[in-house]
Amino acid sequence: MTVAAPAARFATVQLAALDAAGAPGFDAHERVALVKDAATGLHAIVAIHSTHLGPAAGGVRRWAYASEAAALTDSLRLSRGMSYKNAMAGLKAGGGKAVVIADAPKTAALLEAFGDAVAALGGRYLTAEDVGMSDADMVVVSRRTSHVAGLPVAAGEVGGNPGPFTARGALAGLKAAVRYKLGTDRVAGLHIAIQGVGSVGGALARALAAEGARLTIADVDPARAAALAAELGATKVDVAAIMAVKADVFSPNALGAILDQHSIAALDVAVVAGAANNQLATPEDGARLAARGILYAPDYVINAGGIISVVAEYLAKTEGHKVTLAEVNAQVDAIGPRLATLFAEADSSGLATDVVADRTAQALIGR
Repeated sequence: MTVAAPAARFATVQLAALDAAGAPGFDAHERVALVKDAATGLHAIVAIHSTHLGPAAGGVRRWAYASEAAALTDSLRLSRGMSYKNAMAGLKAGGGKAVVIADAPKTAALLEAFGDAVAALGGRYLTAEDVGMSDADMVVVSRRTSHVAGLPVAAGEVGGNPGPFTARGALAGLKAAVRYKLGTDRVAGLHIAIQGVGSVGGALARALAAEGARLTIADVDPARAAALAAELGATKVDVAAIMAVKADVFSPNALGAILDQHSIAALDVAVVAGAANNQLATPEDGARLAARGILYAPDYVINAGGIISVVAEYLAKTEGHKVTLAEVNAQVDAIGPRLATLFAEADSSGLATDVVADRTAQALIGR
């Protein structure tokens, strides 16, 4: 049972409005807060893009950013993506994101201070784990705020680590893209190049291997990639080479902004479908993919499985709106048909798939 944060802690956690207008990624965000706590070294940014459909839901990422400006750009782009993602998934949630700059140790006190910052936002922002955070960390955060999900649950219950749900949705979306572009309902025998084999990418790789796909993988952690390659009989390549591998599908599952003018020119695939956020480096890159005849599954549509689980868990706790695990899995699996509809609309309109997705999401959030 979570409790509200004591007033004494609020005295040390400082939330200041951050003027983000003009910053890369700014899109009429409702609120951007700079969070600092001298006692723990917490240095974070919470970006709330939209609460049009409900509380701004989106995880907290801990990363060693080169600067506060870089962290701000990431939070702005990720929070806008969450607005679009949650709208396209039909969720009662807006979009937000928090980033913790990893310039202080991730102690329990720091996580509690972050929980106080979330509590101070009064329910406008719902947090959960993202890169650099775990469900165990969310338990510590929940000591100070009730506006948190992704907490550990018993087997068969809704909630917990959102990673497996993200991987499940990415698999459904990848299959939909393969079906649309390559005309097959099977991944068996297809060659899939996977960038990033952490929690989500690793789970996706295992699922694809189990269905008979041939895999080439790469990860910033070479030992992790080597171990998974040995486990699955996959081929391991250097991270610098993965985007030029000749394959049927390129699946990005690491950090964003990897699809740019140069990397798109080097691609030798028919489909790009993976769970990484913000895959397009610029707004023009979706058109570049389309011009090359590469079918792109918009990132915030294909990777919505995790937030579907997070929001279901949160609504069960706050509104008594309980759903079963089977119902959540069905919502996640619906990512496939949703993408198929989007692909068909892109073809009929002559627009790139990311443009169709953006326009649909913008209409849903009243923008």
